[in-house]
This record gives sequence, C-alpha cells and structure tokens, in this order.
Amino acid sequence: MEHKNYTVVTEFVLLGLSQDHEVQMILLFFFLLFYMIILPGNILTILTICGDSQLGSPMYFFLANLAFLDICYCSVTPPKMLADFFSHHKTISYSACMAQLFFLHFLGAAEAFLLMVMAYDRYVAICKPLHYTRLVNRRVCCILVGATWGGGFIHGIILFALGIHLPLCGPNILDNFFCDVHQLVKLACANTYILELLMFLNNGIVIIMCFTLLLTSYTVLLLKLRTQSSKGKSKVASTCVAHIIVVFVMCGPAMYIYGLPFQAVPMEKVVAVFHTVIFPLTNPMIYTLCNKEIKGSMWKLVSKYILWCVQSHLNQSCQLMSKEAFPPLGQVDPVRPQHTLCLKDSSVVIKAKVLVEAPVLEPSIDVLAVIVSSSVSPHYWED
Repeated sequence: MEHKNYTVVTEFVLLGLSQDHEVQMILLFFFLLFYMIILPGNILTILTICGDSQLGSPMYFFLANLAFLDICYCSVTPPKMLADFFSHHKTISYSACMAQLFFLHFLGAAEAFLLMVMAYDRYVAICKPLHYTRLVNRRVCCILVGATWGGGFIHGIILFALGIHLPLCGPNILDNFFCDVHQLVKLACANTYILELLMFLNNGIVIIMCFTLLLTSYTVLLLKLRTQSSKGKSKVASTCVAHIIVVFVMCGPAMYIYGLPFQAVPMEKVVAVFHTVIFPLTNPMIYTLCNKEIKGSMWKLVSKYILWCVQSHLNQSCQLMSKEAFPPLGQVDPVRPQHTLCLKDSSVVIKAKVLVEAPVLEPSIDVLAVIVSSSVSPHYWED
C-alpha cells in the first residue's frame, strides 16, 4: 500500500433513516412507544425470574441473562438514533463510532453464543434427563454464561482492532443511523480486500455457523420428542419452538447483513433497524408468551406490586387522619382527651388506642392497649 498524506477523520456524518422531518417525528413516536412497552417487559422478566424461587432452573437463569443482554444490546445504537431525530446535523465522533462498533459486535456475539448454550441446556434436559442436574448445575451455568461474555468480547475486540486500522482519508458520510464495519470499509482509501476477508471470517462465518448448529440441534430435539412419552411433551415442544423463533429472529437479519462479503446489501438500513432495535427486545417476550410458569409468576409479581401501592396509599391516608385527630403539641383538647392512633407495618394494620393526659405544661401520652389486626382496611376503635 502506497504511503499518502491522509486527512485525519475526527467525526462522521450520519444520514440516518430519513431526511424528512415529519418522517423522523413519526419514527420517533413509534420507537418511543415500542420502548415504553417492551423494555419494561424485559425488566419485569428479569425481576420475575430473580424473585421467584420456583423459576430457579438453568433454563430460566439463561433466559434472565438473555433479557439482560438484549437490554444492553439495545442501549448501543437506539439512544443515539433517537437523539438524532431532533438534530438537523447528525454527527458522531471517531472515538464514539469505534466504541459503538465494539459494543455492537461484543454484545451481539455474546447473545449468539448464549443461544447456543440454551440449546445445549435443552439437549441435556430432553436427551439425558437423568444426568441433567450433574451436567447443568449452577456452577456449570455460571461458567457457560461467563464463556459467552468472553467469546463475545474476543469477537468484538477483533473487529475493533480491524476497524481502527482502516485508512480513512476525507469522506466521512455514513449512509446509516449508526457506525458499523461495512460503512467504514466503504470510506477507506486503500485496498481493503484482506481486511474485508478477515471481517467476513470473523463475522459472517461465525453467525452462519451459529445459525446452522442451532437450527440442526433444535430439529434433532423435536424429532427426539416424537419418540418420548406424551407427558410434558407439549411443554417441551413449545419451549423448543420459542427457541427456534428467536434463532431465526436474531440470526436471519445478521446473516443478511454480514453473510454477503464484498458487496452492498439492499435495504440494509431497514434490516439493521429490526436487527439492532426491534428484534432484540422482543426475544425474551417470545419466551415469556410461550411459558405458562413465567406468565403466572409475572402476574403474581405485578399483583403484589399493585397491592403494595394500595397499602402504601392507605397507610399515608391513615397517618394523615391520625395527625388531624391529635391536637398540636402543647394544646390539649379537654373535650376529647382520648384519641385513636392507626399505624401499618407492611400488610398488617396496627391499631393503638392512646390516652392524652393534659397537665399544665408537659402533656404525655400513655399507651393503654395495642392490638394487631390482619385487616388491610384501617379503621378506628369506637370508645
């Protein structure tokens, strides 16, 4: 490669999804609405699995990690995209672009490896059920999850190293809403055949192999279910079907974008939106809708939270009524020397009857009786 005086690129201009302001506002509305509905659902999935002891099996442990990975993955490109909807001049610094590239592929690869771990979990559960507790115990699960993060980090750091060595010499316009290795290669002002080949081997081949292995493994598992007894077959089959849907949702767009080396991909921006924004957040929801245990535990958690909010409101009302019932300090009502105090500790309402004595200078309160009631609705004693 010949040595030339290259202009140092310090920032990139992002063309975004559209240049029309009205279209941008419509997209902003729909993306925000989507986030307001789906993102809390993913967080609720994690809280449900972590808070319910009945969901302590490895499958739910991996599902909670998948939901967490998806939340992290969708925090890489969408925040910048949403912020750019309000800006006429969409730019991103070189360092931020490289960071976006690294985390995008780091988290994406970690998620693909985690899907393979989940396939292994289902294989052991179906084909070797008697050895399941030994082969997939808590220690093994933690090691496998750590390996997925480590593999994703290695994948991301390789692409990051290849990206920072691209010679960029002037043109800095990226026809997309985020930084990715394909757009950076187009801006390079040198022969990038070797770099593109390495990127394809590290990106396209990996995702194609993951998709092939996952699809083959779940096909074998579904065929294996046909030879087993009907007890619990529908539950396991629905779980495998949910896994297969997620595999197509995650790997399909990734293969379309990264599986075709050395050529431009039509409708790349549209596919990238589904790949980086829409599909990752919907993955845990697919598992949730296909699993009765998670739906039941999630409903219990939501009901418990609603009950807690109602009880907190009742407690505040009770305290307010108690303050209104007592006269200010130093002013004792001789007509109403007896008052009722209402307190609440979590779901238990504690009602205490107190007597206010009225000396000249220092009033004192003597607790005559404290009765604990399990009633949720606070009420006052009748004298």
